[in-house]
Amino acid sequence: MTGGLSRRAVVGSTLALAACDRTIEAQAATLELPPLRSAAPFPVGTCVQAFQLEDRALSPLIAAQVSQLTAEWEMKMEYIVQDDGSLRFDAPDQIAAFARTHGMRFFGHTLVWYAQEPPAFKRLDTGRIAFDAAYRNYILAVVGRYRGQAVGWDVVNEAIDDEGDGWRDCLWSQRLGPLEHMVLAFQHAREADPEAVLFLNDYNLENRPKKRVAFLKLVEALLKAGAPLGGLGTQTHVAADLPAGRLSAAITDLASFGLPIHLSEMDVSLRRAKGLGHDKAKLEAGQGRVYAEAAEAFSRLPAQQRFAFTHWGLRDPDSWLNYKDPGDAPLLFDRRGRPKAAAAAWIGGLR
Repeated sequence: MTGGLSRRAVVGSTLALAACDRTIEAQAATLELPPLRSAAPFPVGTCVQAFQLEDRALSPLIAAQVSQLTAEWEMKMEYIVQDDGSLRFDAPDQIAAFARTHGMRFFGHTLVWYAQEPPAFKRLDTGRIAFDAAYRNYILAVVGRYRGQAVGWDVVNEAIDDEGDGWRDCLWSQRLGPLEHMVLAFQHAREADPEAVLFLNDYNLENRPKKRVAFLKLVEALLKAGAPLGGLGTQTHVAADLPAGRLSAAITDLASFGLPIHLSEMDVSLRRAKGLGHDKAKLEAGQGRVYAEAAEAFSRLPAQQRFAFTHWGLRDPDSWLNYKDPGDAPLLFDRRGRPKAAAAAWIGGLR
């Protein structure tokens, strides 16, 4: 959902927002809250890019607050696959090393995504054999590199179209088959790491019931085809005006398969909450309500199904939502790394 835009490209615009954010910072309450990782009875994660690990304010916050780390975009094909077909792992290795040093779980995101079609793959002969071999070799190389450290992988990401009308058409489906390219991806990932939990991951499952139904049907198709699908990921990029009960219903539906659930990329946008107008108090109250519902619904799952709860960033200005629409405040901490009311709401929703 986040695309592949590096945060380095938006550092300038983030700094330009500082003056606007001073008012928000001045109003932020100083809350005394336990670290997220110690408040929750399940793993709590966040995402990061390698250059952020050099941020002397952010890296200690990450180390203190979470127990699982996901590479935001530097483990996607866009970063790893070079034009000549070679692979680079400098940034993923740095993130993996940080997780290892700080005793965190490491999560792989993502192997196959319809939105990324590297030139090195597109240039391959249209014949099935060569493409199939390259596809397998890529997955074996990436998953195999982090075998024994990565606790899980988003093997297939965002396979359902936005309206829930079917599976997405992409390079992988065209060359290997609509369902078969997904089955193969799971099989190759299992070959590379027999222990990692392998996920199907998607977004808008909370606010688009038709898409959720299509997602569940894909789960059934993959399992029937023998794919070693081990878990279901729901990104949970939602807004502060999400109607009460929607998020809980989605988690309940996903959990019906008995597989581990990863609430994999959560944020709660204020700017996209059109139903609450511009009333700051209403927006923040709505945000807190959604975060509390997410924590409560996830907590109600059986322990074996609570794989992890990942926040897609910790500090507001680091959020991907500010790439094209600066000024959002969708996360649990403000720009100074102070917990917001949303953080208290999330912790309060834990059971």
